[in-house]
Amino acid sequence: MTPKKKRLPLTVIGGFLGAGKTTLLNRWLREANGLRMAVLVNDFGALNIDAGLIAATHGDTTALTNGCVCCQIGDDLGRALVDVIEAKTPFDAVVIEASGVSDPWRIAQIGMAAPELSLEGVIVLVDASAVAQQSADPLLADTLVRQLKSADLVVVNKADLASAEALAAARAWVGATAPGTPCIETTESAVPLALLSGLPHADVAPHVCGHDCHDHHGHDNPDHGSLFQTWSAQPETVIPAATLRAWLREVPPGVLRLKGLLRTGDGEWSEVQFAGRHGSLRKAVPPADDTRPGVVAIGLRGQLPEEALKEFFAP
Repeated sequence: MTPKKKRLPLTVIGGFLGAGKTTLLNRWLREANGLRMAVLVNDFGALNIDAGLIAATHGDTTALTNGCVCCQIGDDLGRALVDVIEAKTPFDAVVIEASGVSDPWRIAQIGMAAPELSLEGVIVLVDASAVAQQSADPLLADTLVRQLKSADLVVVNKADLASAEALAAARAWVGATAPGTPCIETTESAVPLALLSGLPHADVAPHVCGHDCHDHHGHDNPDHGSLFQTWSAQPETVIPAATLRAWLREVPPGVLRLKGLLRTGDGEWSEVQFAGRHGSLRKAVPPADDTRPGVVAIGLRGQLPEEALKEFFAP
């Protein structure tokens, strides 16, 4: 069977007004490090991108010096996505910012309708200092609940600005509204770019990063080493596709993101992905060079199930 053409990974960023979506996008754009992203936003002006990063602006599209492109969605998200898909120079990933009062899942469904795109996850941010009060407002509650229920990963942001009582209330509300959905707490939207799909496959030995780590993992922000942990391996044996699919249905708790390029049969390679709550396995074009199989997982420090990962991928 001929492997399918690689689809463009799509990530949707949602959350109520003031939750930190724009800060997150700015952070990812600064930390792109060669990853060519197309970022679709509702209000480009709100991004306030550093002038030194802007290479050129044409209408609603701004090209950055690092290869990323920002586009204002306007009234036609479908048209904006077509422009990204048909770009002369292919992108590595596309990120859509949902407006503060919209349902991220509805936007994700628009992306899913395009066969050239692959929905990799919906990330929803909440303001730790305000969400408990907001969720108690009958005019806002429904919007907040719909946003949270669409999430593959919940980011409780601005944890440093919340009182102990507000943070506890935010945790309780998230846990009751979206039980079982992975959740992380951050300040200043410090979510590592490695949680975004489209990143190259890791080709490193098993490793955990910390404050004294000098290895490059695609998350240059020094704060990430204290909050997140990575694990990687290069499986030497073939892992049948059926075995991988079964494992993806029961991924051990603590894995926020996993990506790999693995041998799944004689001359057969597959790309494995897991983000938040959903996993996928797709046939991949066999590497033409001496590329070795590899898999990398990311989780919160102290919560990444290393032993379970080793048992499955590197017994």
